[in-house]
Amino acid sequence: MSPGQRNKKGTLLIEINSNLCKGCDICIELCPTDVFKKSEKLNRMGYYLPVVANMKNCTGCRLCDLMCPEMAIVITEGQKTDKEKSRQGHDN
Repeated sequence: MSPGQRNKKGTLLIEINSNLCKGCDICIELCPTDVFKKSEKLNRMGYYLPVVANMKNCTGCRLCDLMCPEMAIVITEGQKTDKEKSRQGHDN
C-alpha cells in the first residue's frame, strides 16, 4: 500500500494498493476535485500508479473507491493520531 494521506479535516485516509492497481486512471478521470494525478512510478507489474496529489480537495464522495475495478483504493475514516498531528505541525 502506498502511504495514505488524510484530507484537511483529518477524517479521511486514502490508500492505493500498488499490488492491485493496473493504472487504468479511472480514479483520476472520475474525481470531481482532482485529488489524484498520474505518477511516474511503476508498480511491480509495470503500470504507472495514480498518487494522491491534492488531498485537501477531497470531499469524501468515494467515487474513486466505488469505481476502482481492481479495488485498489481504500478509503477509511478516523481521526489523526498524535504522531500525525505532531508531524503536520512540523510540515507547515
